[in-house]
Amino acid sequence: MRTALAELILPSNSPLAGEPYDKIDAERLAGVLKALADPARLRLLSLIQASPDGEACVCDLTAPIGLSQPTVSHHLRILTESGLLEREKRGVWAYYRIVPSAIQQIADLLTPPRKRATKKAAR
Repeated sequence: MRTALAELILPSNSPLAGEPYDKIDAERLAGVLKALADPARLRLLSLIQASPDGEACVCDLTAPIGLSQPTVSHHLRILTESGLLEREKRGVWAYYRIVPSAIQQIADLLTPPRKRATKKAAR
């Protein structure tokens, strides 16, 4: 079951809105950050993002990562459940795409408020 990333990462009462996280929001955010806190998962995200079509088949990700297909699929499932990837089944293979808004929300979360305001003004 996939939760909307906007709720997961940037709830309305986040520090970005000037209020501290409550326990539930902090646990949700920690789950997303935990999904990112693995070198294999970070590499998978970068490989998918660098793919010419912006998507990659699990069959194309095992060799570059150097892990078995079941292990790669496990990591991809965690990234998908956290809302960072979208999965599309085509025949026997699954293809994965990054959810751009998810990555942007994480970037916003990690950007100090003053720099965020400068970036938004420049848009």
